[in-house]
Amino acid sequence: MKFKALGVAVAFALTTAGTAAWAAKVRDEPIQPIEPYKTSNPAKVELGKKLWFEPRLSLSGIISCNTCHNLSRGGTDNLKTSIGHGWKAGPVNAPTVLNSSLALAQFWDGRAANLQEQAAGPIQADIEMNMPHALAVEVLQSIPGYVNEFKAVFGTDKIDVSLITAAIAEFEETLVTPNSRFDKWLKGDDKALNAKELAGWELFKGAGCVACHNGPAAGGTSFQRMGLVEPYQSTSPVEGRAAVTGVDADRFNFKVPTLRNVEMTYPYFHDGEAATLEQAVDIMGRLQLGRKFSEEEVGNIVAFLKTLTGEQPQITMPILPPSSNATPRPDPFQ
Repeated sequence: MKFKALGVAVAFALTTAGTAAWAAKVRDEPIQPIEPYKTSNPAKVELGKKLWFEPRLSLSGIISCNTCHNLSRGGTDNLKTSIGHGWKAGPVNAPTVLNSSLALAQFWDGRAANLQEQAAGPIQADIEMNMPHALAVEVLQSIPGYVNEFKAVFGTDKIDVSLITAAIAEFEETLVTPNSRFDKWLKGDDKALNAKELAGWELFKGAGCVACHNGPAAGGTSFQRMGLVEPYQSTSPVEGRAAVTGVDADRFNFKVPTLRNVEMTYPYFHDGEAATLEQAVDIMGRLQLGRKFSEEEVGNIVAFLKTLTGEQPQITMPILPPSSNATPRPDPFQ
C-alpha cells in the first residue's frame, strides 16, 4: 500500500508540474485564453437550460431564448436584425450569447448590468417574446414539473421572475468556448497557427485592433464610438449608450463585441449591415483606425479571426415538463 500511495503521489506531482509548465508557456499577449466553465450547481444549470429552450415563456408559445440566440449557430440567429412576436423586426442584430458572461454589461447599449438583468428583458419586450412577467410566472407555476424543480433548486415552490432569470443566467454562464486554435497557440503550441494566420494576428495587433478587442473574449469590455475617423452611415434608429445615459456624447457608442467564434456570428455590427467578415474588417479599418487594408491584409486578418472559434457547448436537448390543465394556453396569432 505504501508503494501504491507513493506512486499516486509521484503521479500527482508530475501532473501538477506538467500543468504548471504548460501554464508557464502562456504567451504574454493582449488576448488571453478562455478557460472551461466548472459549475458548482448542476441542478440550477439544468433548470436554466430548460427555461432557455422554453417557448411557453413567450405569448405565442413558439419563441424561446434559443430562437434569437441559437446555440447551433454560434449563439445568434444570423439575421441582420431579429424577428420577434408577430413577425416584428427588432432594431438590432442579436449579439452572440457565447462567452457573454465575460462582458462588462449586456445588450449593445449596456443597459443590463449582468446576465440575470438581461434575461428579464426579452421575455416581456413586445417585439421579442411579448410575455408579461406576471403571465410567465403564472404559466410556470401551473406546471408541476417546474414547481418541483424550482423547489429543489431554490428551496421554494413559489416561482417569481428573479428565480426564472437567475436560473437562465446560471445556464448562460456555462456557454464558454475554450480551446480554440488561437488559445492553443497562446498556451505554447507553435503548430496551432499557420503563417497566414500569424501574419493576420501581427497585423491585428500592429494596426491597433487590440485596443478594443482584448482580454479573454477579444472584446466586450468597453464601449466605443462607431465611426471614430469616418462617420458610420446607418439607417438604424438605435442610438447606443445615449439611450441609457441620456448624454449626447454617448450617441453611437456601443459595447465592443466579442470576436470569439466571429466566423459563426454573421452578419456584423449593431445593425447587421456588414454581411461578411471581409466587409467588417474593411469597414473597421477605415472608420475606426483610418487605415485602408489591402485585399491581402484583409485576408490575413480574417484568417486570424477564424482561429478564435472555440469548442462549442455540447447541449443535450432538455425534455420540458408538460403543461397541466390549468396552464394558460398560448395564442400564436394574437
